[in-house]
Amino acid sequence: MSYVEKNLIAGEKLLYQTRHHWIVLLGPVLLSLFLGVSGLGLLGESIASMAGKSQASGSTGTNAGGLGIIGLILLVAAAGTLAYGVAKRNATEMAVTNKRVLIKTGLASRRTLDIMLSRVESIGVEETVIGRLLSFGTVVVRGTGGTPEAFVMIDHPQEFRRAVQEQTGRE
Repeated sequence: MSYVEKNLIAGEKLLYQTRHHWIVLLGPVLLSLFLGVSGLGLLGESIASMAGKSQASGSTGTNAGGLGIIGLILLVAAAGTLAYGVAKRNATEMAVTNKRVLIKTGLASRRTLDIMLSRVESIGVEETVIGRLLSFGTVVVRGTGGTPEAFVMIDHPQEFRRAVQEQTGRE
């Protein structure tokens, strides 16, 4: 169950929900690919070196064993990097209900923002050209008398803003 669903108050209905765009996974995926390919290469080299080693040479194969260990470490690092990226993406939630705007960010430490719809002064969207093409951007929420809160790399920011505006217009 998500943070938003756990924190709905009596009579509140979830109307729209979004999170980080998939593009935030681009860095972790590329790093994981680099680490994984390197790890597989070292592991393959280690196996080939051990298999091709001459019995008569009396070599211990220590170098090949070290390559194998480094290869396994790189594979574990690749899996960990990818898992961290996915967890970080899923750690951001933005939602609009019939009563308020809820935003939660953070993995280990958490940052939340709950604004009653009657207190939303403005909501802005900043999108780059690539953001417009791929449908991601920065959402800036300003409550009455408050400082603007910016949330970057949000999936479908225009739809999020529209959902807030529709609800604030009904009050």
